[in-house]
Amino acid sequence: MSEHYIGIEIGGTKLQIVVGDEQCNIVKHYRISVDKEKGAAGIQQEIEATLKNLPNEYNPRAIGVGFGGPVDCETGEIAVSHQISGWSGFQLVSWLGDMTGLPVQVENDANTAALGEAIKGVGKDFSIVFYITLGSGVGGGLVADGKIYHGMKPGEAEIGLMMFDKSGANLESHCSGWAVDAKIRQYIAKNPHTILAQLAGKESKAQARFLVPAMAQGDDGARKILEETADDLAFGLSHVVHLLNPAIIILGGGLSLIGEPLRATVSSLIRKYITKAYLPGPEIEIAALGEDVVCIGALLLAREKGMTGKENNEE
Repeated sequence: MSEHYIGIEIGGTKLQIVVGDEQCNIVKHYRISVDKEKGAAGIQQEIEATLKNLPNEYNPRAIGVGFGGPVDCETGEIAVSHQISGWSGFQLVSWLGDMTGLPVQVENDANTAALGEAIKGVGKDFSIVFYITLGSGVGGGLVADGKIYHGMKPGEAEIGLMMFDKSGANLESHCSGWAVDAKIRQYIAKNPHTILAQLAGKESKAQARFLVPAMAQGDDGARKILEETADDLAFGLSHVVHLLNPAIIILGGGLSLIGEPLRATVSSLIRKYITKAYLPGPEIEIAALGEDVVCIGALLLAREKGMTGKENNEE
């Protein structure tokens, strides 16, 4: 009988629960919108209901979780969610374990995504992989020889918190999705008749997706916003190169959907910030796993946890 695993992504806007096979390929996928008003309790109810109704044919061996916020990966306790109330201090591993009788491993979602891309995504041929997620916030993860790097509690690889200068400005304030959207809104307010303004219309969020179409139609302002963002990102990632010198840096998250224009610009600009001894620098690539990246990383966590439990039982 083939083995299966459960992967869970707990975010601020969506909950994803998947079942994966022995190769951590997704065979069953549930996506549930998060009701912020119901807080953590509402998400917990959705998880419990979904897991109880899984088809019996899967008989999962373990559960992996990518959580949207800082966690204690050793104890499974949630430190905090910056988007959903009610998670602080919650013992997620023991709660899931008591409910299902399965071994459980929980990680921060950026670490989980990094693992997914390193093992099953664009980083699979590289030994040292750094992943940056460019979403509403900015997070990061480092995977070395297939293992997530862990620093001291409460976390590691939080590149979004890296300061640009002593004023308090950090990478997240320059390169997160909301920061880029803010730049676009400012540009549109001053230039209401431009192509970017026409494409974005009355959209109040995720305006960054209009940058490439606007550039294709000759909007120089859109091009400038992209280049400024890519330059800030290249500067921030140059510190990753000097400290960690990964073989590849993977750009993930919603902003990475800009695609090749973002990748190529960052790849070109980062060289001016890297000392000559480190040139030509790491490969810069766009994440390959899309919205499944955290779920696939969670399946990998589950598989490792299940294999560890199996080895312990055999002993």
